[in-house]
Amino acid sequence: MNPPENTVAFGAPGIEPRWTSSAKEGVGTAYHTSCRLWFTLSHGILNEIYYPHVDQPNTRDFQFLISDGETFCHEEKRDLNHLIEYPERDCLFYRLTNSEPRGRYRVIKHVLTDPHLSVLLVHTKLELFDESLRGKLRLYALLAPHMAGRGAGNSGWCSEIGAVKLIHAQRENVHLIMASSTGFSRRSVGYVGFSDGWQDLMHNFKMDWEFQEAINGNIASTGEVNLGDSGEFTIAVAFGRSYQSAATKLFQSMAEPFESHRQGYVRQWQRAVVNPEFDFSTDTSDGGGMYRLSRCVLLAHEDKVFQGAIVASMSIPWGETKGDTDLGGYHLVWTRDLVQSASALLATGQSSTPLRALIWLAAIQRPDGSFPQNSWIDGTAYWSGLQLDQVALPILLAWRLHKHDALGLFNPRVMIVRAAAHLILQGPVTTQDRWEENAGYSPSTLATVIAAFASAAEWAKEFGKMEVADFIFAYADWLAAHVDEWTVTTKGELVEGFPRHYIRINPTDPNTPDPHADPNTAMIQIANGGGLHPARNIVGGDFLLLVRFGIRDPNDPLVRDSIEVIDRVLKYDLPQGPGWRRYNHDGYGQKDDGSAFDGTGVGRCWPILTGERGHYHLAAGRDPKPFIKAMEDFANQGGMITEQLWDGPDLPDRHMKRGCPTGAAMPLCWSHSEYVSLVRSRHDGVCFARVEPAFQRYVLDPVQSHYEIWSLRHPLRSVSHGKILRIILATEATIVWSIDDWARRNESHTSHRDELDLWFVDFPTAEWPSGSVFAFTFFWKRDQRWEGRNWQVSVL
Repeated sequence: MNPPENTVAFGAPGIEPRWTSSAKEGVGTAYHTSCRLWFTLSHGILNEIYYPHVDQPNTRDFQFLISDGETFCHEEKRDLNHLIEYPERDCLFYRLTNSEPRGRYRVIKHVLTDPHLSVLLVHTKLELFDESLRGKLRLYALLAPHMAGRGAGNSGWCSEIGAVKLIHAQRENVHLIMASSTGFSRRSVGYVGFSDGWQDLMHNFKMDWEFQEAINGNIASTGEVNLGDSGEFTIAVAFGRSYQSAATKLFQSMAEPFESHRQGYVRQWQRAVVNPEFDFSTDTSDGGGMYRLSRCVLLAHEDKVFQGAIVASMSIPWGETKGDTDLGGYHLVWTRDLVQSASALLATGQSSTPLRALIWLAAIQRPDGSFPQNSWIDGTAYWSGLQLDQVALPILLAWRLHKHDALGLFNPRVMIVRAAAHLILQGPVTTQDRWEENAGYSPSTLATVIAAFASAAEWAKEFGKMEVADFIFAYADWLAAHVDEWTVTTKGELVEGFPRHYIRINPTDPNTPDPHADPNTAMIQIANGGGLHPARNIVGGDFLLLVRFGIRDPNDPLVRDSIEVIDRVLKYDLPQGPGWRRYNHDGYGQKDDGSAFDGTGVGRCWPILTGERGHYHLAAGRDPKPFIKAMEDFANQGGMITEQLWDGPDLPDRHMKRGCPTGAAMPLCWSHSEYVSLVRSRHDGVCFARVEPAFQRYVLDPVQSHYEIWSLRHPLRSVSHGKILRIILATEATIVWSIDDWARRNESHTSHRDELDLWFVDFPTAEWPSGSVFAFTFFWKRDQRWEGRNWQVSVL
């Protein structure tokens, strides 16, 4: 024991803090909203504990050290064999069994939260099989606080309330208190890498230090558990906005037996069980286990104060290499991932969470109709990119809720018209594609936008708004008519005999997009060290969304040829089933030597792409069940589906096994959503995401586009003779124009499309001589000023 004068830990502020592995094997929280605590599990231990919101982690990890005091000190995470189980069906309640490799003892932990309070409960039993260890083994609770989302600047103390010995940590206005139901015989707080309990015990297998405080650093807390004869106890970790608040919750929770908490926790989750009408177990390969678990995982990622905000993942990709500068991880809300999660829950018959998600989106929508690239759960933007599919997806979520009669009294009209107007003014070039990397004409973004427009236009028709419906349909038809022109190369060189195929994206400058960008000649700079390449030779499965949403026929020769190309370039036959990479030369992923992504790497196979191929197979009239089974088999022992799979040869030293998770995000809600949606789609016999108005309009009875659209962001330089040239503006203007080199000056006044708050003029080019040049400028009415430049459009 350290002498009394050495009650303050040495080694401040500790080593530079790091987060922990992203390879989660479980996530959990109480179903009730009064418990505002979430937890993650991996390698047999607790990792991040989130409080008071699902986007704020407060711990790196919590585990036991086991020592005989003489010959060894074992760390649960590194030294024991791990087994994770679900003792109850349809419930995020865990049994972790960590066994000593020689069979001398094991630690069994049942993990849950208090059903109503922000308290983590870990009921633990030490079982001995080697009698020579009886009376010798000691268990030490080791907890690494990363309070309020940071590892630096944490403070810890040993404290008491009455006769109860506690361990307290704090940063800013978040407090943590840890206690044992049997009490702690020793406690210490220290600086990581210098005076923490791990350093102490690994030195001589005994706990010699009992530091009472460690202030303002990267700290770890240690408590030796009073084991007693039974070897059974409960560790409680309570959170609050003050020491008193956390302590009150702690004592209230520990006043009830663990079994009582278990019953309440399980009962809550099982009240939310799948309605038998939506139990699609026969459409799975595992009796519905993964389907039910995925539903629970998605529900667990919703915040309980900012309800409807569902984060992408309670993980930090390659977290073991990330410090405090990477604040977000994946515990942020991406509109894309949120809509995927909400739509998957809707597919399971759960409509209240998807409606809350839509309302949350409506609340954070910007006045210009856009949505943040991603945000904290209070709507504060984190990254600043603009992705048009993320503007379109809320329209699709609203449409799905409308078709399922699940909107209640909420009217999303304002959100929809704002988003639609933004898409019209800012499209068709997206500043970022769905992979958040490149600007240009993206087939997946265009598919999403067209589907959203078809939904919005059909909805307008249902309300008798025929003029606005026709206006939106005209724009959607124009996009659908040009998708191939914008995103198909005729000079592809990847696969001999297949020069014509969809490309990943046709790049163009996001600030001054080229309305006539050539997919045959454009060059693309691949992110994350991927290099500069001809865009015609960079392919991905993004075009499959054109089929999924009902915009292209699955048997279209162009679609089939493009599938042949991506299968030759991106497909990997993994032990569990087929996998696909996002695109060739992708640099976002585990390096070839198995080391972590650090800004460069190799993009690996994504399970969501296996799901997307399953949806294509269904649309093409084939059974997607092999893809359902593959996704089930991609899951780890705890049933979590990752963002990326290792597709190289096994690397045992790096714990990389072919077809198993890399260090990317896990669980990824998008992966679980894709799986759930595929199961529902197989049951229905049609893609759950298919937009019927689009399918009718572009596949069953294809319409022709009569328009060419000009906007300030998409200033066409040429149009086909006979088309109607529609100029769309955000504000009222007079268009001054000529088709005879200003020999005669004409004026046209913009008309207002009230519902969308857009201004437009139509020019029928059939009335002009072929080969004429349409020259024009604007006089802006509100500002009473001329634009100060002319534009020209050739009529070909």
